[in-house]
Amino acid sequence: MSQPPGDGRTDLPRLPPGFRFGVSTAAYQVEGAAHEDGRGASVWDTFCAEPGRIVDGSSGAVACDHYHRYAEDVALMRGLGVGGYRLSVAWPRVQPDGSGRASAAGLAFYDRLVDELLGAGVQPMVTLFHWDLPQALQDRGGWLSRDTADRFAEYATLVGLKLGDRVEHWCPVNEPNVVTLLGHAVGLHAPGLRLMLDCLPVAHHLLLGHGRAVAALRATGATSVGSANSHAPVRAAGDDPADVAAAGLYDVLWNRLFADPMLVGRYPEGIGEQMPTSRAGDLEDDLAVIGAPLDFYGVNYYSPTRVADPASPLEPEGPFGDGMPVKVVRLEAEERTAMGWPVVPDGLRETLVGLRATYGERLPPVYVTESGCAQDDVVDASGRCHDPARVRYLDAHLRALAAAAEEGVDVRGCYTWSLLDNFEWAEGYTKRFGLVHVDFETQRRTPKTSYAWLRDVIAAQPAS
Repeated sequence: MSQPPGDGRTDLPRLPPGFRFGVSTAAYQVEGAAHEDGRGASVWDTFCAEPGRIVDGSSGAVACDHYHRYAEDVALMRGLGVGGYRLSVAWPRVQPDGSGRASAAGLAFYDRLVDELLGAGVQPMVTLFHWDLPQALQDRGGWLSRDTADRFAEYATLVGLKLGDRVEHWCPVNEPNVVTLLGHAVGLHAPGLRLMLDCLPVAHHLLLGHGRAVAALRATGATSVGSANSHAPVRAAGDDPADVAAAGLYDVLWNRLFADPMLVGRYPEGIGEQMPTSRAGDLEDDLAVIGAPLDFYGVNYYSPTRVADPASPLEPEGPFGDGMPVKVVRLEAEERTAMGWPVVPDGLRETLVGLRATYGERLPPVYVTESGCAQDDVVDASGRCHDPARVRYLDAHLRALAAAAEEGVDVRGCYTWSLLDNFEWAEGYTKRFGLVHVDFETQRRTPKTSYAWLRDVIAAQPAS
């Protein structure tokens, strides 16, 4: 496969020596092979089958066919020069029913993938849960049930025993706030429940599953276990006290509800009383598990959020509006992505510096586990795919990372979202986040201009 030329720029971002450049994907978004080698159904298979859930009526049943084409995709990583790949393991591929013995065929795929990565000089960062809960567990209550946290620990043990001797970093749960709020509060994502703030038990069980998986992975010999939490700076829509209060609540729900328990072992004020416990003392015991020290803290960043009181006359933008105690409204910006998200690179620096200011020495070294943008990318008549807006995005965000490092944040790396155009959840195949264009009919991969630009950035970094 021919590689696109770089854009010839010499003014490239410089990151600290030893900085890890990587790329990220998720199993349901790229693997396909939904009905092969005994894989069980996930909540996303069920969700996609429900009419009206996905913009284009599609699913991840085939996606990028990474299950069969992983060697080609690892070769793309080698050509890019990245040192790390953040992948996720599909729980229903390892345990089709969410419990019991592991599927030998399912584990064998990840065994082959990890060996292929290491052979290419790419270190794996493995996420255990990137939203594809086995449907069999959902049928028994899903993350509303405390039992799912127990099952998650068992699953973590199975994967850790198989892959732990070769995996550099582990992230138990990806974006528990998104699972809680988009999946269970407003129903935009699987499993599609609209519980509003009655979704809070989901948050607790996800956090408990995280903590139990941390312990399980370390018991198998894992040496670096962290997180992958989505963060967004929150702006009040105005000076009205109601808007300020709504912004404060949103900050708790999106940011602190998950970071506080992981990093300081307690919930924000007023939240713990709403969490499920079976007997007195359970909450304190659970928080001790959830708050086990981490080896790194993973941050997913895309954009800030502007929030108004629900009674505000401003129109809602996105799913947080009707029925919720907060309303997300439009944040003005000079540039927006194809998702409609404002491009605010300094928000990444603000997020990282803010985490350091809030949590101090309790904040371990940081990796940006996701950052990227969707653009309307097409392959032209010459066979090339130019995406200058993504180059601008990556350039500005890497410079924001460098600025955070200069301000004292221990930033160790950045995993760009995403290596490939893929199945973008409720947006189906209508949004492209990849450094590599994928023709979903032919599965042809075409590296974009941004791929070449990032390759040049990586090659230009100082030696560690």
